[in-house]
Amino acid sequence: IKPLFAIVLLVSLSGFQIIKTQLTLTVRNELGNTEAGVTVQLYETEEDYKAEQNAVATGTTDAKGVVKFKELKAVSYFILARKDDKDNFGGGEQTGKLEANRINKATVVIQ
Repeated sequence: IKPLFAIVLLVSLSGFQIIKTQLTLTVRNELGNTEAGVTVQLYETEEDYKAEQNAVATGTTDAKGVVKFKELKAVSYFILARKDDKDNFGGGEQTGKLEANRINKATVVIQ
């Protein structure tokens, strides 16, 4: 009976989905309004951020000013958000270390 119970338990647990490390980012303008159509890039190092090279993830904000990144490492990221002549460059926008297997949230202001 014990091996059968272990197999049933394993099968039932495999049905649960494990959340991967994610980041939901909201982009706002200098007035505090959300901005759609902003290109957002994530970098693992400050050097890559400043040189705008080796982005580990890229996305564009939706109509609500939100972009979602999935399957990230649980590390800190530098964020570059840009739309037309507005961006956050030079502000050193950096997330705190993302919590593993969680949906992390952050807000960036472009001006």
